[in-house]
Amino acid sequence: MTEAFAVLRQCPLLKGFPDVAITEAAQHARVRRFRAGERIYEKGEPQSNLCVIARGMVRISSVNAQGREAVLIIFDQGTWFGDAVFSPGAGRVYGATAHEDAELVEVPGPFFRALMQRYPESYPMVLDLISQRLWSAIAMIEEDALRGTEARVGRRLLFLAQMQRGGKPRTGPVTIRLTREHIANMMGMTRQGVHRTLKHFEKRGFITMGYGRIAIDDEDGLETYLATLE
Repeated sequence: MTEAFAVLRQCPLLKGFPDVAITEAAQHARVRRFRAGERIYEKGEPQSNLCVIARGMVRISSVNAQGREAVLIIFDQGTWFGDAVFSPGAGRVYGATAHEDAELVEVPGPFFRALMQRYPESYPMVLDLISQRLWSAIAMIEEDALRGTEARVGRRLLFLAQMQRGGKPRTGPVTIRLTREHIANMMGMTRQGVHRTLKHFEKRGFITMGYGRIAIDDEDGLETYLATLE
């Protein structure tokens, strides 16, 4: 329970809960481990758990009838997922897979919803973070429909950085463990087009590219630059 408590206590979604509530959640939680490439849950499954990543990375994706996977986002350590927990009875909208060896702390959906009712002071933080995800998703749809390559890739990097921080303020560089192929797959773009844009951002000092990762060094600068493209 000690490990589960530590992971849940650091989760941004649970910041509004007092320690006694986190202790209750840890007592009801289970720790699950997955190998890289192992399916965590399938699209359409009725179960609803709040999942917090203790270690590793998880990709959220959709697979078509031909078996082609479209990666929507990849979550890193400390991030929560499983938004279906807020819609009891609804099936999973997307599937989840361990992107690398991962360990999750899962809190049952019915218990989590009951916990919020017992500790209503949790609602402002929970609603704020859900709203942030919703508006970020809407913004990405707008970018994909109306903007050029630079704006689309730049906004996606900012969104990924926001997800990595989990609602925390910008305090320094954020490293996203994704390849150019991953980003291209997420956005339905070519690897070459994404690579050219990332190299352009790197020359301007906004990011630093490494093997299998991208460090976003200057989020404010990148955001200011993207505003000039509108």
